[in-house]
Amino acid sequence: QFEWAWQHPSASHRLLTPPLRRPREQPISFALRLLPRLLRAPPWSRLPLKIRWLRPSRPALELAPPPHVVEEEGAGLPRLKRKKRRGQEVGVATDGCGLCDEVQATPLLRCPRPLCSMAAHPPCLARLFLAPEPRQLLPVGGACP
Repeated sequence: QFEWAWQHPSASHRLLTPPLRRPREQPISFALRLLPRLLRAPPWSRLPLKIRWLRPSRPALELAPPPHVVEEEGAGLPRLKRKKRRGQEVGVATDGCGLCDEVQATPLLRCPRPLCSMAAHPPCLARLFLAPEPRQLLPVGGACP
């Protein structure tokens, strides 16, 4: 949906007032001018998207992307999926959620800080992180409880 809206900004309903292409503006320049506006429009304004610039000379954008969008440089290496070894279970914890204290089949998310042992279900963390923004569907971030 994002690509289609990016390629057809005037036909997309995501931008209330899509910018017009300037006279003699190159298509890539127009696309780069449109990119931050699309990233700030719902539904993409809250998704953890990444912009990867393949060339080291990063173009200057007219408007900065939202703060939660990560910008990277370089082609990068493809991520390889880890293979599950025989007899090894996938991340289902035996202890309960740190927020609801229930044990469910849902894998728990663990705090990335090494000394923190907090683990919680994704829906429990989402409810906590979305408490200040009850009208949103996806949390952008939050502090470990």
